[in-house]
Amino acid sequence: MTITATPTVTDGRLTVRSKVALDGVPDNVVVSPVSSGSAFIGATSTTEKNRHVFTLGVLEGYRLLCLFRFKIWWMIPRMGKAGGDIPVETQMLLLEAREDSALNDEDGEQPTTENTFYILMLPVLDGQFRTSLQGTSTNELQFCVESGDPDVQCSQSLEAVFINSGDSPYKLMNESFKILEKHKETFSQINNKKIPHNLDWFGWCTWDAFYTEVNPQGIKEGLESFSEGGCPPRFLIIDDGWQDTINEFHKEGEPFLEGTQFATRLVDIKENNKFKGIGCRENLREFIKTIKEKYGLKYVYMWHALLGYWGGLLPTSEAMKKYNPRLEYPVQSPGNKGNIRDVAMDSLEKYGIGMIDPTKILEFYDDLHSYLASSGVDGVKVDVQNVIETLGSGHGGRASLTRQCQQALEASVEKNFMDNNLICCMSHNSDYIYSSRKSAVARASEDFMPREPNLQTLHIAFVTFNSLLLGEIVVPDWDMFHSKHATAEFHSAARALGGCGVYVSDKPDNHDFKLLRKLVLPDGSVLRARYAGRPTRDCLFEDPVMDGKSLLKIWNLNKLSGILGVFNCQGVGHWPLKEIAHDDPTLSSKPSYLSGHVSPNNVEFLEDVAGENWIGDCAVYASNSGSLSRLPRKGITDISLGILQCEIYTVSPIREYNQNVHFAPIGLIDMYNSGGAVEALNCVNDEPSGCTIKIKGKGCGRFGVYSSTKPKYCLVDTNKEEFDYNADNQLLTLKLRICSQDGSNFREIEFFY
Repeated sequence: MTITATPTVTDGRLTVRSKVALDGVPDNVVVSPVSSGSAFIGATSTTEKNRHVFTLGVLEGYRLLCLFRFKIWWMIPRMGKAGGDIPVETQMLLLEAREDSALNDEDGEQPTTENTFYILMLPVLDGQFRTSLQGTSTNELQFCVESGDPDVQCSQSLEAVFINSGDSPYKLMNESFKILEKHKETFSQINNKKIPHNLDWFGWCTWDAFYTEVNPQGIKEGLESFSEGGCPPRFLIIDDGWQDTINEFHKEGEPFLEGTQFATRLVDIKENNKFKGIGCRENLREFIKTIKEKYGLKYVYMWHALLGYWGGLLPTSEAMKKYNPRLEYPVQSPGNKGNIRDVAMDSLEKYGIGMIDPTKILEFYDDLHSYLASSGVDGVKVDVQNVIETLGSGHGGRASLTRQCQQALEASVEKNFMDNNLICCMSHNSDYIYSSRKSAVARASEDFMPREPNLQTLHIAFVTFNSLLLGEIVVPDWDMFHSKHATAEFHSAARALGGCGVYVSDKPDNHDFKLLRKLVLPDGSVLRARYAGRPTRDCLFEDPVMDGKSLLKIWNLNKLSGILGVFNCQGVGHWPLKEIAHDDPTLSSKPSYLSGHVSPNNVEFLEDVAGENWIGDCAVYASNSGSLSRLPRKGITDISLGILQCEIYTVSPIREYNQNVHFAPIGLIDMYNSGGAVEALNCVNDEPSGCTIKIKGKGCGRFGVYSSTKPKYCLVDTNKEEFDYNADNQLLTLKLRICSQDGSNFREIEFFY
């Protein structure tokens, strides 16, 4: 019998690769093949409405992972075993399928990867309608399709949910987005976008340092303290607090009304008095010129909301009248109300938003961005983006309005700033995801909150799992952190392997430079991994925050090696909306240490960077412990971590040269992502029996390699360099001298055998 991968419905059963994915499929459900074994699932109705909820069938017998919006702005993961575990506003559903299409047992014993495949369901945009998934108490899987405009109605949605399957969950995601990109023609994958260069430089954001009290003097003090410590930021975000705004609902001398801060509106596109240069102070243009010249800043970004400010534009402002702002009141989807209500949205529903005329939105962005560009600004961080989904009524619906705003924003950024310098934020809805043609960076989680100890482990889990989806269309931004904080090492290690930008929000003179030097080179550049950091295959369906037993493992790749992080996220926080019985042992018992194992096999696609001389083994270097071991591809080594502890491994394929030299570059071993310092590797055979291995490296500090034999001598930039060789673990280290901040970071390192 031939097994087809294309999903089909027969006798009320949706099957994928001969496995029943959904049972009891109603007659109104329609499956339409697309390509490469994928299909769209849709449904029909006898009535025209602007919002339909269709039942797809019963989902049981699979371990599952879903990404859902727990607030209007943000997604988080949830793991489960049946349809009833799938919350409203689910935007990605991944099922683990095996030969028996069932769970191993009630204890959730980990399966082997043999004969395992994965089924992916992505609710997408269908014309003017947006789709999400949800489960019921009877384990039915449903999809909700909605326009957000009472006047935009339909009786059917035939391309609501995309379904595909594959043997690798990561290839499955990538190939699925390729198919959708070609079919929908409304968005672009990340590999088809221009990546902003600021991602490769250390940054500082003013938000947690000053909040809305940010001012030029404070910024200068912060830049000065970083520079004095030898970790100069090359990238600055001037966050909320620089704009000319007004809170109409707060009267001077009267008590502050909580929530009215979100109804604050924009008065002018130009800066407020703090940055205007009144008296002897510099204006915005002069200020940016000064800090760029004095502190070597390469990029300065400014913050603004998608509609100017949280509460939009002030309709009575003379400067804003050209954009025809009108007070409109958001209407949230029932799906948003079904999870956690957000205080900002509740306030905006009460006080309204100064909505920009959609026909003027491009003009608004162009005026704002051209003014900022003329002041020396290089890019923008655009926040509060999902608010637009609540304003679709009268504008053709939420998907259409989002697409219109996103296209206008991207067009203005392309016109006014170089290098696609845009960070999208608070944009975790499928309206944005499937309308993003050019924007290449977006926040991957809710804010880093330094004052909330129970949210630190959740933050790492948020960004890691959300990057499975977001990493296909953007470089996920894992947000800022504090270098001097109880969880600073936890956060900094994660940023090192996240493939994201690395930036902090330290207050002036409140830095941990020893930690920052594990991330930042003297010239201000960072060793950024190549892709979005994602959970390893054996972690996809395990709860790294609340099951009391699972470590979170994150993998990524450098040019010639892999990087693997292990984090103990248990015992501190808990998922929002997580329903757990009061006698659940994970609530009361917090094991001081959790044990697990790591393997080179945890790093996906390692063969793509290993080269033709790879013999199958890997050198595995642990950043914190400094240990080096040699492991086969499927070999394992044990690890034990306390709460909020982590370890970062460089996994470097061992190549064989000249039939007797086994060699693997490790990189700058005092940095978290040591392998990010290795740019290229080649070997030249020397007569009669020797060879020379050449590495193009980056940065300065202790540089390490695995070498099965001790070389005769080493050169760094053609100069002979002393080295240490440990015959027990075969670790060779040498010193790369400090380069000047203005000099070249690249080094030529040669090993003669």
